[in-house]
Amino acid sequence: MLRKQSGAAPVAMGFARVSGLAALGFAFLIVAGNVLLVPAGLPRTGAGIGEVDGFFRAHPDLVGLGSALTPAAWILATLFGAGAVRVLWQSERDRGEAWALLGFAGLVLQNAVFAGVIAIRLALASTAADGVGADTSLWALHDALFTLNGTFLALALVGLSVGGLRAGLIQPWHGRWGLVAAALLFGSSVLAPLVIDHTGLLGLVGWLMWVVWIVVYGVVLMRRAPQSPTAR
Repeated sequence: MLRKQSGAAPVAMGFARVSGLAALGFAFLIVAGNVLLVPAGLPRTGAGIGEVDGFFRAHPDLVGLGSALTPAAWILATLFGAGAVRVLWQSERDRGEAWALLGFAGLVLQNAVFAGVIAIRLALASTAADGVGADTSLWALHDALFTLNGTFLALALVGLSVGGLRAGLIQPWHGRWGLVAAALLFGSSVLAPLVIDHTGLLGLVGWLMWVVWIVVYGVVLMRRAPQSPTAR
C-alpha cells in the first residue's frame, strides 16, 4: 500500500530557506561590525601598542557594541552550514563524498577561533576602562588568531564550493570565486608572520570575496526548488 509523505519536502524546503536567510544575516552582521569599528580606528594587524591602547581607551563602548553582534553571527553561520549540508547530503552520500561536512567543519572552527578574537578585544576594552594599558602579548595573540582564522574560512569555502559544484547546486563562476577566495585566505594564514608585520591585504581581499560568496550561496539556498513528495 502506497502512502504519500506530503510533509517531507515542504519541511526540507523551509529549512533551506531559513539557512539561506541565515547566510544573508551572517554577512550583514559581520559587515555591520566592521562598519562600526573600522571607521572609528580599529587597529590593523601589526599595529603599535600605542595605537591599540589609544583605540581601546577611547572606544570601549563601541567595542562592546560590535562584539554584541558576533554571538548571533556565529549562530547564523552554523545554521547556514547545517542547511547547506542538508541540501547537499543526499548527492554526496550517493557519491561517497563529504565535501559539505568539510565546509561545515570550517564554519564551526572559524566560529571558535573568532570567539577568541572577540574575547581578547573585550578584555582589552575592559582593562582600558579601568585605566590599565593594553598588553603587547595579548594584542599579538589577537593578530595571530585573526590571521590564522583564514585557514578555517578556506576550509568552509573549499568544502561548500566543491560540494555545491558537484551537486549542481551552485554556478561554476560561484564555485571558482569561492576557491579563489579560499586560496587568498589560506595564503594569508600561511604567510601569517609577514602579514602581521606588514600588511593584511591578501586576507582582506579574500575576506571581501568570502562575504560575496556567502551572500550568493544564501540566495541559492533560498531559491532552491522544492522536491516532489516521495511515496512509500
